[in-house]
Amino acid sequence: MPPLSASPTPSQRSYALVLLTLLSALAFMDRQILAVLLQPVKAEFGLTDLQVGLITGLGFSLTFVLLGIPLGKHADRGQRRTVLVWSRGVGALLGAAGAMAAGFWSLLASRAGSALSDAGGAPASVSMLSDLYPPEKRSRVISVLGTGASVGSLLALVLGSWLAQQFGWRVTMAVIGGSALLCTLVLRFSVAEPARTHHAAAGASAQRRGATRELWRNPVTRWLILGSAFTLLAGYGFGAWNNALLIRRHGLSLQDAGWVSGAAALASILGALWSGNLTDRLCHRDQRWQLGVPLLGVALALPSGLLYLAMPAGAVWAATALLVAYAFFVVWWAAPVYAALSFVVPPHRRATAHATIMLVGSVVGSGLGPIVTGWLSDRLDTGLPGDGLRFALMAMVGMLLPGWLAFSRALPAYPQARNAMAEQCSKPAAPQTH
Repeated sequence: MPPLSASPTPSQRSYALVLLTLLSALAFMDRQILAVLLQPVKAEFGLTDLQVGLITGLGFSLTFVLLGIPLGKHADRGQRRTVLVWSRGVGALLGAAGAMAAGFWSLLASRAGSALSDAGGAPASVSMLSDLYPPEKRSRVISVLGTGASVGSLLALVLGSWLAQQFGWRVTMAVIGGSALLCTLVLRFSVAEPARTHHAAAGASAQRRGATRELWRNPVTRWLILGSAFTLLAGYGFGAWNNALLIRRHGLSLQDAGWVSGAAALASILGALWSGNLTDRLCHRDQRWQLGVPLLGVALALPSGLLYLAMPAGAVWAATALLVAYAFFVVWWAAPVYAALSFVVPPHRRATAHATIMLVGSVVGSGLGPIVTGWLSDRLDTGLPGDGLRFALMAMVGMLLPGWLAFSRALPAYPQARNAMAEQCSKPAAPQTH
């Protein structure tokens, strides 16, 4: 594949999009695999639900807290491909090292290290694609990239559960990490850094400090970040424990639970693609649909998720149908919101903005989500034997409501903020003085 140029061909754009999405899928497969391997890992090391929550949540959030924003800023200032290759490659190696874990602390260290893949790779990927594709296709393109999470979840639930059943959880971790490293090397030698399609804003180098503060002061970006945090709290808390719920409540085997959750992951892929296409089409009529589609999706996901968790034990078919509906709608917010963020921040801060939203989502979502769910499950199970996890997951799904409220607060000011940023970006850069 020839290097990308200032005017890449459609095939070059598509190749880069597919490879970036595949890397995202493998990173998320590694991220989700412990949810699939939870029962055998917990049994081998004698872990409590809280310890599992700490491994799946705290390990990832620590990496994002320490490295998320710095890597995003580096991607904005330098070559995004370099940030992406190093982040994805080192993260894959550290994730594979989990195969040699000897207990709680070594597994926690491996999980924390593997989070480096998304901490640097995801913001750089969004920034690269924002320059590769025109604005009118941005929601659609980011929705394709966003399917990486669902594809990775599907791979973890179906392929991961099969690998674990056939070869054990240690081989499964090693295979996932090795595959991610191989794909990272393919990207390194087949995709070049795309040309930045915007002029640097006047004084941008002097304004690099305080970028995060500026994002938080802007009411639109502030509410988008808060809404993302709550929806990610619901998503990661639910995703980390749903496989265990299927096994505990409905009596499914590890592989059967993987098939049910795999159907939900497939629904998430279709939902993400649908929401991106729908948003781009509707925004031709009214820009407010950029956030209207996320609001609609969250509003439909909330009752679907609660009804799924209310199903009686053994009602596998009804529970599966509701789980699939929940998975289809709950992802409607992601691509349109990430695209909306890219429309209301300066182009030289896109990676930083995406890193910020991932940092908050990591700390609140993947950090607190599995931990709080595990803690609630332990506490509630003492008074509600066998039902603690189910009610803990209901509380997590309920976090979609404050997420919906936050997105609704961003909606009124969004069109004006987008138009103002478009006007600012259309102005030629001021001449530099030396």
